[in-house]
Amino acid sequence: MDARLSTLFERHGPLVYRRALQLLGNPADAEEATQEVFIRAAAALGRFDPRAKVSTWLYRITSNYCLNSLRDRARQRVLLAENAEQVAPGSVAYDVGQMVAMRRLLAEADPREAAAALAVFVDGMSHAEAAEVLEVSRRTVGNLCERFTTWAAKRLAEEV
Repeated sequence: MDARLSTLFERHGPLVYRRALQLLGNPADAEEATQEVFIRAAAALGRFDPRAKVSTWLYRITSNYCLNSLRDRARQRVLLAENAEQVAPGSVAYDVGQMVAMRRLLAEADPREAAAALAVFVDGMSHAEAAEVLEVSRRTVGNLCERFTTWAAKRLAEEV
């Protein structure tokens, strides 16, 4: 393993794993996601801008990978229900039902809206912080979050 990649994994591996576990809700899936994130990071290491924050870069890779994994699961709803009790160690105690609903909505939502909602509603970022991570304007983050909220409310109302 490249020394830079090894150092990157040692410093950021636990954060990537916790992020993946929070989104995927399953330790085995989180481990697989962590491995995949670092494989992707290794492939892109030569293109990484050293002026950027490594944590922001890995956050984006991890979030995108996990959101795509949720979308790609054929048995998504079954897996989410089976893993509802899983909560990331050391994380804020979330309402399990809300996290299951949020995972399902994020998996079904428009990818850009899901990324903004994830940053703001799940991670508690300000619009400015989310804008930096997503590389869009604060106004765009607000618009994406508003569209996600409107869509999610309609989607949840349909289920009642």
